[in-house]
Amino acid sequence: MLQIIMKEITSTQNTYIKQLVQLKEKSRERKKSGLFLIEGIREVTLAIKGGFELETILFYPELFSEQQLSNLTLSDISTIEISKDVYEKLAYRETTEGILAVAKSKNHDINDLEFNTKIPLVLIAEAPEKPGNIGAILRTADAANVDAVIIANPKTDLYNPNIIRSSVGCVFTNTIATGNTNEIIEFLKSKNINIYCAALQASVEYHTQDFTKPTAIIVGTEATGLSDEWLKNSTQNIIIPMQGEIDSMNVSVAAGILIFEAKRQRDFK
Repeated sequence: MLQIIMKEITSTQNTYIKQLVQLKEKSRERKKSGLFLIEGIREVTLAIKGGFELETILFYPELFSEQQLSNLTLSDISTIEISKDVYEKLAYRETTEGILAVAKSKNHDINDLEFNTKIPLVLIAEAPEKPGNIGAILRTADAANVDAVIIANPKTDLYNPNIIRSSVGCVFTNTIATGNTNEIIEFLKSKNINIYCAALQASVEYHTQDFTKPTAIIVGTEATGLSDEWLKNSTQNIIIPMQGEIDSMNVSVAAGILIFEAKRQRDFK
């Protein structure tokens, strides 16, 4: 049960609110402080369930009541009632539930990644840039309950509000690691994980491969595909047969097809 340690802020010119606006808008500030904003009851709830440490909760009582606040399963935490103006200044979405939280980011270093199984299934995306694609990949990974998502050469920080929003909170439900391509390849080899690269070159149809062993499925961007380093170290390049005029599809769609084939094989093993 949350003990409400009540404060109130009504001015958008408040120094703390200005700091939160910086967290909302600037990746540099998120990385420097190790803090980020979460918006929405589902997202806040998933963050709590995912073991994220919340520093402060802010709520607009017209949309989110003290009773709802008291129902959150948390230890004592700083809680701030905010005005409509402050809420609208901080809120990223036009329609939301009147609650925000300031949370501490987690460590996502690839060298600290551990698995709870001997046959992990890992989804890896190299250099994804669009928050919407990253969010969709995280939703797919959550739906398939993969053992980890790894972002190689990340170009967008994980706590970008657009990623949190587009992932519908799945940034909090997945085990996520980041690193450069070489670090990740070295990590996979050290764990004897097979590397399956989604690529056009020297590829076989994805459903012909055995994904019941330790498996990493790697997808690249639609524009550039995967780097040569991945292709050099691939156990096997795989391809989704295309029956139309184009030779590629959205990266999150491709990831979903490949991951769920691996899940299908494992479910029927």
